[in-house]
Amino acid sequence: MTAALTAENLHTYYGKSHILHGVNLEVAEGKITALLGRNGAGKTTTLRSLMGLTPAREGKITIFGQDTTHWSTFRVAAQGGVGYVPEGRRIFANLSVEENLKVPLERAGPWNVERIYQLFPRLAERKLNRGRQLSGGEQEMLSIGRALLLNPKLLMLDEPSQGLAPLIVREVFRIIQQMKAEGISVLLVEQNARMSLEIADNAYVLDDGAVVYSGPARELAADEARVRALAGASAEEWTLT
Repeated sequence: MTAALTAENLHTYYGKSHILHGVNLEVAEGKITALLGRNGAGKTTTLRSLMGLTPAREGKITIFGQDTTHWSTFRVAAQGGVGYVPEGRRIFANLSVEENLKVPLERAGPWNVERIYQLFPRLAERKLNRGRQLSGGEQEMLSIGRALLLNPKLLMLDEPSQGLAPLIVREVFRIIQQMKAEGISVLLVEQNARMSLEIADNAYVLDDGAVVYSGPARELAADEARVRALAGASAEEWTLT
């Protein structure tokens, strides 16, 4: 199966702190890949390395066959066709919904502002409201909509369910499944392991900056003990057999 993204032997540092220790992962084209692990395991740093926000000191990143290891974040997004929904949403609080949606550089493709409003009717209702006036769920929808306007081939989401009510979480995960149906490859970083494994095709688990599990999501979901251990995964518990 063709890979939308591959990361090989990524080592990433914050100053002298060694955060990622030889991370290898692959996102299959047209599939959802979940990246799981406890807080502080290195999930967000992995996404930041893939996006060029915190470049890896060692390793190689390939996106749709192009070596993007040393690309700028702008180039990864614009030329690599990668949409990024960061943790905490990062919308513009003082801009309206409509103004937020007009921020991204337009790329050719099926997604435009009107289609975002069809996908998220709530945003259409609140298009004149400022970002700070939106609920957490509405902000998440806006952040996803803004990323889709790049017409990405690969979408990376960092903790999209964080702080949301259960019904809104279900809606966000339904949207992620729809992205797969649209042919978009998805890399999903999540604390909600059970729900992630419900929709993912493949899964990775990080612990202390290293991959301690990789395999089919269904296989991991069936291992109740391992799913429970995700809240405090340890390398010893996750040794591959």
